[in-house]
Amino acid sequence: MTGFFDLVAASGYLLPVGAILVLLFASFRILREYERGVVFMLGRLWKVKGPGLVIVVPYIQQMVRIDLRTRVLDVPPQDVISRDNVSVRVNAVIYFRVMDPERAIVRVEHFNEATSQLAQTTLRSVLGQHDLDEMLTERGKLNADIQQILDASTDAWGIKVSNVELKHIDLNESMIRAIAKQAEAERVRRAKIIDAEGELQAAEKLAGAGKILAQQPEAMQLRYFNALQNIAGERARTIIFPVPMNLLQFLKD
Repeated sequence: MTGFFDLVAASGYLLPVGAILVLLFASFRILREYERGVVFMLGRLWKVKGPGLVIVVPYIQQMVRIDLRTRVLDVPPQDVISRDNVSVRVNAVIYFRVMDPERAIVRVEHFNEATSQLAQTTLRSVLGQHDLDEMLTERGKLNADIQQILDASTDAWGIKVSNVELKHIDLNESMIRAIAKQAEAERVRRAKIIDAEGELQAAEKLAGAGKILAQQPEAMQLRYFNALQNIAGERARTIIFPVPMNLLQFLKD
């Protein structure tokens, strides 16, 4: 019986020691280099800890981990009506990171979801103020406008939006055919302008050549002989001899 009571007494001492050891090991947290821990003590904000070994008192303190790496947010496709009343579906990708873990936890609930919803509404409102041609040709400007608005709106949450990129702008089949016709008409217009400019330049050159030949009649005779040589070299059956213009003028008189 004595041994039994000794065992009970020994176990009575071991149980508190074991409980203390369990609580001690449970209080250890290891945070990586890109992680921070927002610690609350009895429900009140205490401090931000990390990286490295962090001690959190169980049942008294609670810690929320925050990843400080850049996050990639894929914005779902949004139906947008442009300023010229064209319906398109647009999706984008947003790059952001948490700059202030304390504000990201305390000032907004689920900052990932909040940033996603804000990005969707901002995407629709900004693109709705532009024409379809601007959406297709000025993506850089639109990306910068959306990024600036999102960055200003999420600054109170301790979030920095570093970049916004429009991924796809989907059009319906009728609009694609209309754009193709417009592009074809633009190419035809450019071809006609180039042809007209060529005719204008040729006419200017011919006018200049006519003025030079008019100053020297002998040059015109040389051109006649050159043309005769070209005709004879092509094995033609008919040979045309040029007649000097002053001879025709003499016969007329």
